[in-house]
Amino acid sequence: MLTRLAIRNIVLIEALDLDFAGGLGVLTGETGAGKSILLDALGLVLGARADGGLIRAGADSASVAAQFEFAPLPPAIAAMLDEAGIMVEPGEPLLLRRQLKADGGSKALINDQPASVALLRELAPLLVELHGQHDDRGLANPRGHRLLLDRYAGGEAEGVAGAWAAWRAAEDALAEARARIERAAADRELYAAHLAELATLGPQPGEEEALAGARAAMQKGEKLADDLAALQHLWAGSEAPLAQLRGAARRLDRIAGEHPLLGEALAALDRAVIEAGEAEEHLARAADALAHDPAELDRIETRLFDLRALARKHGCAPDALADKAAELAALLAAIEGGEAELAGLERRADELGMDYRARAEALSASRVEAAARLDAAVAGELAPLKLDAARFRTRIGRLPEDRWGPGGIDAVEFLIATNPGADFAPLTKIASGGELSRFILALKVALAEQGGAATVIFDEIDRGVGGAVASAIGERLARLASSGQLLAVTHSPQVAARGQRHYLIAKSSAGDSGGLVTRTSVRLLDAAERQEEIARMLSGAEVTPEARAQADRLLEGV
Repeated sequence: MLTRLAIRNIVLIEALDLDFAGGLGVLTGETGAGKSILLDALGLVLGARADGGLIRAGADSASVAAQFEFAPLPPAIAAMLDEAGIMVEPGEPLLLRRQLKADGGSKALINDQPASVALLRELAPLLVELHGQHDDRGLANPRGHRLLLDRYAGGEAEGVAGAWAAWRAAEDALAEARARIERAAADRELYAAHLAELATLGPQPGEEEALAGARAAMQKGEKLADDLAALQHLWAGSEAPLAQLRGAARRLDRIAGEHPLLGEALAALDRAVIEAGEAEEHLARAADALAHDPAELDRIETRLFDLRALARKHGCAPDALADKAAELAALLAAIEGGEAELAGLERRADELGMDYRARAEALSASRVEAAARLDAAVAGELAPLKLDAARFRTRIGRLPEDRWGPGGIDAVEFLIATNPGADFAPLTKIASGGELSRFILALKVALAEQGGAATVIFDEIDRGVGGAVASAIGERLARLASSGQLLAVTHSPQVAARGQRHYLIAKSSAGDSGGLVTRTSVRLLDAAERQEEIARMLSGAEVTPEARAQADRLLEGV
């Protein structure tokens, strides 16, 4: 609920700090004292359009701060703040602040953290519900009537919303599967041709690298063929260097024992023979490795060309062609099994659709039953509010199937007829300002609404009525406020007498160096001041002893 409102430099208010409590609080004052300024200031901090004209003359900025306290923070409010990245510690008040500059610019803060004005507007319906002479929101707005009736009925609205979400998800999955299978079926022949082409080629992982290496080796062999042949020729025959070295080693072996140097010469020659032999072996192996076989080279190059061309065709690396073949095989298998998959998804969607319809029909029936009870309850509230000629009806109509949704299959709207024989019409179409406010009060009492805004404000709901009607309004406002917070701007002493806290709004003028300055002030009245204010409301400008005595009777009567 609203616990504190701080206003700086708004129109005629220079500085104002107001503390509020639960129950019924009333605000009174002379006409033109500035009650609308309070509502404008509260609207500003709840996201209303910034208007530089609200800034008090002579000031370059203005601000409004509203503090709300909850135990604990309602889940809907907590979810909005969490989504916006605004932290509120458990048990910490919710502090909304709006700062306004003369050029029309503004800044919003929530618990001293930057926030958007849009977020303030989203929070506003959960924080304050305002009903006034030109109310087109809250209970008067048909968009909220179905939810209000469901709360009154206590039906399975949440179950219907869940069934709707499940049905939609199943229908979406079915549509996606159909589209996927239709796209795949259209390409069935293409997929089969691609798979056959891949199967014929039979690509293997790592094959391209091996083939490229073999081709490079053959191409080198082709370039080195003459040199390799000449070197091999040097090693061939009896006159080859290696054959002569071996012959010299055999001859030296016969005489090596004749002198030590001959033995060393033999050892050196043996080493040369060994090294030359190894060179001969390496040359032979190199010749084999670099052998140039034109037919084999042509085969390798053809295979490489086919692999790379197919890889380009499928937009992948040659080593990924085997995976592409597996993917195509899976797609063809999915096409073949698509009808079975679709049948299962269709059964699931049909089952969930039937579940939704059954739940929605049950909810619709509970709405019809609750509407009859609500109509009777509102009718019982109309006569005491001087609306005895009026009639109230809750209209429930079946929506076309394309407009069904998480709220069910019904359209709900509250209608009234203000005169005997008149047709029923929406609240805002035929009710005058005073009638509309009283209809809303009757609805609030009949609904005994739970889970609405933390604070409810009625702005001059008693305009144009008096006596018994004003007393009836005051009694119902007090009843509504017994379980929450309700603020009423009133001109009626009968309503004011019902308040648990009474605030007086006054306007005064005083001279200063700049001339005559007019200011609006608001203060909480004590018991004696409250009696005097109610007496003023009863008698007018001059408060008489009779008015004070009547004020005492009103206060004692509550």
